[in-house]
Amino acid sequence: MGELLVRCATFNVLHGRPIQPDGRPDPVAPGDPSAPLAEAVASLDADVVALQEIDCLQERSGGVDQAAVAAHAMGARDWRYATALHCRSVPGRGWVPDPTEPGMRVYGPGAQQPEVPSHGLALLSRLPVHEWRALRLPAAPFGMPLRVAGRAAPVLARDQPRAALAAVLEGPHGPFTVVAVHLSFVPGWNIGQLRTVRRWIADLPQPRVLMGDFNLFGALPRITLNGMGRRRWQGSARQATFPSHRPLVQLDHIMTTGLGKDAAGTVCVPRTEISDHRPLVVELAL
Repeated sequence: MGELLVRCATFNVLHGRPIQPDGRPDPVAPGDPSAPLAEAVASLDADVVALQEIDCLQERSGGVDQAAVAAHAMGARDWRYATALHCRSVPGRGWVPDPTEPGMRVYGPGAQQPEVPSHGLALLSRLPVHEWRALRLPAAPFGMPLRVAGRAAPVLARDQPRAALAAVLEGPHGPFTVVAVHLSFVPGWNIGQLRTVRRWIADLPQPRVLMGDFNLFGALPRITLNGMGRRRWQGSARQATFPSHRPLVQLDHIMTTGLGKDAAGTVCVPRTEISDHRPLVVELAL
């Protein structure tokens, strides 16, 4: 059965930021700024990867296109990067938006290199892709205290626009859908976003795999997705993923519908040299 399993992974990479054993972030090491991210993504050996909190042309991450770096590292045959923000990360000021690019942009292999720095998420695939779809999710109108790597106490943070990417892939048993999301950290707002994504993908082929940093604990994603509908979503793994140096809670999820209860195989949450999250990796019979 092993050859019929598709290895799926979701990873909030914290823009490839190296993390010390005690959880404190390190500055970008001299040399190749993309190396830690590339090594971490390659180590997952996944067929489909959803990445959150990735940069494009940001000074803090060496000015590289991190989606392209990750795609090359894992040997992806197709991929997309969706911008949640066109902005620059400025120390002491946070995100400074670029007024020339107010909306979401989606880039992929062979596309012209963007000129404006951005931040967003990516979906990368070694499997053939039949269709791509992207969705912009508005920010909550208010912020919340947020725990940030390297800070002893939570900081008051404004919410940001989010993005979702969906792809119809060709799997061992035929087409299936994979969706990458990074939901708001604002309670309630993230639940609304998850419901919006569920409706947005309702016409795409089953089975469906929805993965990413949901900023929701435990069973909340399953409860939210099922609601009163007939489609039965289930979590493929129950593993703590945050914080990476000592995981206590699960914020990162891989949810499925249209699969049997025994469809999930090996599950792992390996520690890497980057990020305050651990990747969640699950083998699925798709």
